[in-house]
Amino acid sequence: MRFRSLLSRIVLLHIVAVAIAAVFLPLVLFWLLTSEIDHLHRESMQEQADALGDRLVQAADGTLQLNLTQSQRDLYSAAYGRYTYDVRDPEGQVLFSSRADGRAILPAGASSSGSISGARVTRTVGDRVLRIEVAEDLAHRDVITDDIAANFFRRVGWITIPILLVLLAIDIMIFRRALAPLLRASEEASRIGPARTDIRLPGDGMPAEIRPLVLAVNQALDRLEDGFRMQRQFTADAAHQLRTPLAVLRTRIETTGPSAGSAELLDDIARMSRIVHQLLEIAELDTLALDPEEIADLQAVCAEVVAAIAPFALAHGKDIALKGPDTPVYIYGNAGMLERAIFNLAENAIKYTAPRTSVEVEIGSGGAVWVRDRGPGIRPSERGFIFQRFWRGDNRDTEGAGLGLSIVRAVIEDHGASIMVGDLAAGGTEFSLRFRPAPAPSAAGEVVAAATASAGRHRAAAGGAAAPRS
Repeated sequence: MRFRSLLSRIVLLHIVAVAIAAVFLPLVLFWLLTSEIDHLHRESMQEQADALGDRLVQAADGTLQLNLTQSQRDLYSAAYGRYTYDVRDPEGQVLFSSRADGRAILPAGASSSGSISGARVTRTVGDRVLRIEVAEDLAHRDVITDDIAANFFRRVGWITIPILLVLLAIDIMIFRRALAPLLRASEEASRIGPARTDIRLPGDGMPAEIRPLVLAVNQALDRLEDGFRMQRQFTADAAHQLRTPLAVLRTRIETTGPSAGSAELLDDIARMSRIVHQLLEIAELDTLALDPEEIADLQAVCAEVVAAIAPFALAHGKDIALKGPDTPVYIYGNAGMLERAIFNLAENAIKYTAPRTSVEVEIGSGGAVWVRDRGPGIRPSERGFIFQRFWRGDNRDTEGAGLGLSIVRAVIEDHGASIMVGDLAAGGTEFSLRFRPAPAPSAAGEVVAAATASAGRHRAAAGGAAAPRS
């Protein structure tokens, strides 16, 4: 079984280890306990057998005597019945025994039998080698160590399971704490994108085994950021360098007076100027740092866009209408960047809407904007590509470079907003933008937002001719 989560893998393997330990640990403890009990029994019997040997003496007439103390007589008495002994000569004849019948208490060569545990020693008394055997009845009521071992699983062994479960819970918390730096690094890595190439993975608190990987990733991000910076710089430099020759070329054509093809040349220059302007916008957006707490009036932004693009719409024989509340609709965002995005959407809508129809820009009170046209629409198979730079569908004109909607997407991503594309029931396309609502700013903030929006309107109006929808 494979898990994508490292924590899940560790926890699963640890659960398996705990399950194995929960089975084998009580068995091992039981074996150790019984082994220790057997050792204690043997050791006690050995000591008692040695003590009996010390009480064997040979009388003056050569006979053997076993002089037991009173405590020993009580210990081996038939009334007590726990301990027994016998003393035998080399031929196996019983010389002394605690049993009246003189039966052997242990099988020949054995140290235990059933519930009987004993010990056997030899002792030389005079010229005789005697064998002393001592045994204990483990079934006797006074023997409690065997009861402890027998009841171990039922009364004591089960406690190992909750202990191991507690240890497992503690280990899981330890694992989560140990993996916390990796989780923080993952959160930081999720924020890295073309617009945030400055983010680096944190190395503080990172395990020594992971730190080289974090260092290598950060170095790769450094190289990636350098590549993005060089690309943005090249785009900006190329656009700046192209603006002057295009302006000079336009001036020369206009000063030479009307001639064959001059109108077409001016149109081509206007389109090229629009592409250059969009390249400059892209370069600026790539380097612009957006304040996440900045607030803009979405209603004012859309009103500025409609006012700025209305002459362009009328020149193409089309109308543009603004719908929605007349009161401010505050969202988190930069007014200038928002105007660029909505201006590009409105410009493309005017370009592709049907003749003598109206483009609608509608504002929602919750921070949403809809831009609708009555054009041919966008095929569902193309909607995943229309926001890519330099992409143009097969059913689109060849004008433009496919940059307008990529600028829209860049602005939307920088604002943490969303954009959706859909078809209208009566024909045409609807772009739906949703931003984060914001509280009304202070009076000073409203003045700053209005100034920013006005500046953005002038920048948008300076864009010149419209670019085709990309």
